[in-house]
Amino acid sequence: MKVINVTNLENGVLNLERTDRHIREAEFRRMYQHFAVDADDIVMASSGNSYSKTTVVRKQDLPLVMNTSVIRFKPGKSTEYGYLWSFLNSWIFKDQIDLMITGGAQPNFGPYHLKREFVPFPPLPEQRAIAGALGDVDALLGVLTQLIAKKRDLKQAAMQQLLTGKKRLPGFKGNWETKRLGDVATFFSGGTPSTAVADYYSGDIPWINSGDLNQAYIREVTGRIAKQGLENSAAKMIEPNTLLIALYGATSGVTAVSKIKAAINQAVLAMIPHRDDTTFLYFKLVFLRDWLITTYTQGGQPNLSGDIIKSIELLMPPPKEQTAIAEVLSDMDAELAALEQRLAKTRDLKQGMMRELLTGRTRLV
Repeated sequence: MKVINVTNLENGVLNLERTDRHIREAEFRRMYQHFAVDADDIVMASSGNSYSKTTVVRKQDLPLVMNTSVIRFKPGKSTEYGYLWSFLNSWIFKDQIDLMITGGAQPNFGPYHLKREFVPFPPLPEQRAIAGALGDVDALLGVLTQLIAKKRDLKQAAMQQLLTGKKRLPGFKGNWETKRLGDVATFFSGGTPSTAVADYYSGDIPWINSGDLNQAYIREVTGRIAKQGLENSAAKMIEPNTLLIALYGATSGVTAVSKIKAAINQAVLAMIPHRDDTTFLYFKLVFLRDWLITTYTQGGQPNLSGDIIKSIELLMPPPKEQTAIAEVLSDMDAELAALEQRLAKTRDLKQGMMRELLTGRTRLV
């Protein structure tokens, strides 16, 4: 029998591929029957940084035994299953646990704490109505999440076909050319003003570091330097729509397009194409990031340099075809962004509904 722990609780279902511990059925019957779980049990992490994360046990997951880092919940006769699920995933539950929790670096809670929890408890028909309303929002969240995953897969497939020339857009023919990046673009990196001079910072110039490149299109950053900091350091200004590549550390090889006028530090390489389409090169470098890291870096902390980037040779279509490919992929990005924004708004809507319905502030008709 598989033994589950907190690492198995993932996105509302159990990920049993993470299970590496088993016990024999005879051992279970002799010592561990009280740790068994049934189909539709709600199981929750009761220790570690992911405490209070909840998951539902499915029939196909059985037979299972939980270890002491997991707690199971079964609704009583006067409790609607969906209402219990909503309460256990609410801020009302977690706020009470946070006030009682023990363990410092490794937080833990157990039955003692749960018995001291207060539950907003409407009559059973109202519980069902609340669970139904919140369940409808959950269903919408599930549909949006699946749609986003599908759109991401479609975009990845399109990149694989269009950025390699395996598939050509209508109206384009002819061979692609191999180009060295150093021959088709101008490159420069920036710098960091001295941290010993307070007046160099907190100015009105946005200052981009490698961590900001986790945004595909950079529209806002938290870093700021003053004009004095720019003038007294190697930091350099970039114009909107400049292609940026992270050079060091965990973000090495991450590529983004800045949509703002800003300064960059030494961990960011700016790339300004002479003729080639900036957005096409952005998608091309995003697609090739894993290859880039594997080919040009070694050791546990990957690092790149301007010379390495300049030496890279890429198979490139003519500029007009680059622009057409970039437009197709940009449209897919825009569709994904709209769906992700809708998903975020729906999550906020659900939180607002839980805040109202689980406290009785708003009553359903």
